[in-house]
Amino acid sequence: MKVNSYNEWEQIVEQIIPQLKHNILLLKGNLGAGKTTFTQFLLKKLESTDEVNSPTYSIVNEYNTPKGKVYHFDLYRLKNIEEVYDIGIEEYLDNSFLCIIEWPEVYEEELYGLNYHTMSIVNTGENREISFD
Repeated sequence: MKVNSYNEWEQIVEQIIPQLKHNILLLKGNLGAGKTTFTQFLLKKLESTDEVNSPTYSIVNEYNTPKGKVYHFDLYRLKNIEEVYDIGIEEYLDNSFLCIIEWPEVYEEELYGLNYHTMSIVNTGENREISFD
């Protein structure tokens, strides 16, 4: 999948929502790739009326949707797995409709045995190339 313009994110979201079978979505991509932009379009499509912002400083943002709570994490600033557990991530995972985790690398090993999706966004300079599984 490719995104060439801002408005094409909506089409990406429409393709991905029917494929969401698990409540954990790992979002990978370099700085400025479009992880938060994707999340904004996703929450809008999930009928959230909340303002969606990057959780860079808060580490986790909570959004309401008709289907349940969506938690949006940014683990970029966390240095080790202990810091991830300190924010209570397991509680969020257990009580969510969806958990979107940006910069999941510090936590990814701990997900072994759980079902989750991974989405990668690569900024090629010309467009964004997206893979989802």
